[in-house]
Amino acid sequence: MQQKVFELNDEVEMKKVHPCGTNRWKIIRMGADIRIKCMGCQHSVMLPRAEFAKKVKKVLTAKEEQ
Repeated sequence: MQQKVFELNDEVEMKKVHPCGTNRWKIIRMGADIRIKCMGCQHSVMLPRAEFAKKVKKVLTAKEEQ
């Protein structure tokens, strides 16, 4: 199975919908843990990298290459 690639400031779609009604999230911190922020209600969640990789469905918008 191909490993999913994601970067800081990417917008991702998660498998489960957030209680506010959206499943669009922005990656705001990366390291051993990844912090994501809901694009609907601005709630942020920190997940271990392995758990995040299992729960992410796809990368919606990748950050722009400079």
